[in-house]
Order: sequence, then structure tokens, then C-alpha cells
Amino acid sequence: MVHPADRHRFPARHRSRIGAGARWQIPSPLRRPAASRVALAAVAALVTAACSAHPAPTADPTPPAPVSAARLSAAPPDDPVRMVLPAIGAETRWTQGLDVFVRQEARAVTASCAHDHGTEPPTQDPVTFIRYYELPDLDFVARHGMSASAAVPVVTPGPVRTDTGARSGKGREPLVGRGSDAGTEQGSDAGTEEGSGAGKGSGAGDAGDTAVVRRCVAEGTAAATALRDTYAALQGQWFGTLVPLRHDPAVLRAQRTLPGCLARRGIRVRDENGFFALADARQQTTPADRLPSVERALGSAYADCMRPVEAVREPARLRLRARFLADHAAEVRTLRANLLPALRRAAEEHGLRLVFPAP
Repeated sequence: MVHPADRHRFPARHRSRIGAGARWQIPSPLRRPAASRVALAAVAALVTAACSAHPAPTADPTPPAPVSAARLSAAPPDDPVRMVLPAIGAETRWTQGLDVFVRQEARAVTASCAHDHGTEPPTQDPVTFIRYYELPDLDFVARHGMSASAAVPVVTPGPVRTDTGARSGKGREPLVGRGSDAGTEQGSDAGTEEGSGAGKGSGAGDAGDTAVVRRCVAEGTAAATALRDTYAALQGQWFGTLVPLRHDPAVLRAQRTLPGCLARRGIRVRDENGFFALADARQQTTPADRLPSVERALGSAYADCMRPVEAVREPARLRLRARFLADHAAEVRTLRANLLPALRRAAEEHGLRLVFPAP
């Protein structure tokens, strides 16, 4: 579990059960390989639970009625500021879509480069939408639970870039192309955005191929970094502006209502970190067939009990954003002028789609 003192880039809490949908992670271009995330999440959950949580109830909270799966939306915000500088939980759906788009660009460029050199790109774990629990999307959590989200579109075969930079469908079967709504992408962030080399099962047959794959990974990382650089500095400053809210007296008073509210729902923890420790422990130990209902029950309880906190924090964040936009007017003008055209160029060049999770 990532705790407030450890937050680096205003993170979402991390989840690491493979195939569980959205994970709680630090939304950074540099992330640990999947296996390490699983192990570290399990250890962190046990340590944190010992420090923050009272003994867990003997039975899980009653889950709400089943709902249809989360869907995808292609509707962007009316102002890209709301995607890059979210102030309320629902706006982080756009932020998650932007995060995914940048990671998929890295993969598309890597795969195109590998194709051009007659080799295979690294094997990858699924890309997932990453929650921002510092700005919790309570309506989404209440409906779908702590982890479940919409499936990230598959990147299906399509035109690839040639050595001359032209788009072509000739030669070997292309490896990248246009997204679809079906399924989830197969792959790992290790070996793409992380710049960790050839990754798992890259298909490289000798040292020369391995070197080529590493160069292709570097090319993909560079492309994603260039796109991310259109907004990352301003976004980092914005997330830093929100950190003092953790110590705001009105926020702290609202947060003191959380343990009692959760206790009335059979969840005995001392604070929000204790709840996340408990949720992590349940996520690691609950049988797969019961996990969706358990996570929806926990999500419903969390959303209900966090509404008084968000009733204080959301207006405070909106006030802070208004001041932030005034203080960074020139940078905001640049963001508004450059971000959407940059996203359109990347989408056209690599056959990607900018989509967002929707309840």
C-alpha cells in the first residue's frame, strides 16, 4: 500500500491482482514489473493492516445488487484542463484515459519499430485504467467496487511505420493498429514505458535481436515521454498544490467520521489507510469467484462513508484550481493550444483511440 508520506506523483493507491481490472498504482512512467508489484502489495498489505486496522469482521459486508460492467466513453472534456488538472473524482476518468493513451503510444511505437527490424516486441501485461484515490470517484466506486473498471481497448493489427516514416500495410503482418472495444490488451508495462529492456519473452533470438528490441523500447519510451511532456510539468505542480489539503482542519474533521461510518457497515478500521490495508488483504486472499462481490461491497461502504469527506474536499480543490489557473495562465494557454492536437497526431500516426472509463 502506498501511504501519504510515500506519494511521489500524487498517486492512486495500488492494486496488483492480475486481471482484476483497474489497479491502484503510482501513475508514473516508471513502474515495477508485475510480479514484483504482486509480492510487494501482499507484504505491504500485511504490514499496514497490523499498523492501521482493527481486527476485520468475520463476514464481508453485504454486496449491492450486481450491475452491468463499466463501459468506455470517447467523449473528451470541454476543456483539456479538466483532464490534466482534475479537481473532482469524476474528472479523473479523463485523467486515466490520458494515462492509458500515453502508455499505449509507447507500446505502438515499440511494436512498429520491432516490426520494421523483423523482430518481435516485448511480451506485455494488460494496460489498465489506474484509479486516483486521492481524488476518489465515489459514484464509480459505489457502482463497480474498489478495482473493477472498463476494459482497455485491444490494439489490433493495422498499418505500421516503415523505416522511412511512411505508413504501410505491406510486408509482415502488422503488429499495431486501431483499437477496438473488445477485451484487454495483452502486455506488461515492464519493457515499454519503464525502459527495462527487452522485457519478458521478447522473441529475440540472439544478442543482435535483443539490442534491436532495446532500441525499439527506447524509441517507444521517447515517443511517450515527448507526448507526456506536453502536460506533465504542469500536472505535477497541480498535484503538489493539492497535498496541503491532507492537513486542512475541515478535511481532518470530516475524515474522523470515517471509522464510525465503516463500523456501522461491519468494517472496523482506524482510518482510511486501515481500510485500504483491509481491502488489499481481502483482495489477496478472497477466492476469485467471490472477489467481485466482496470488492463491490467494500466499494459501496467506502463511497458512502467518504461522501462527507469529499463534500469538504471537492469545493476546496475547485477553489485551488481556479487560483492555480490564474497563477499559471501562460502555461495553461500552452496546454490548451497544444495537448489535443498532439493527441490527435499520435492517434492518427499509431492507430490509437483516446477513451475513458465510464460507469
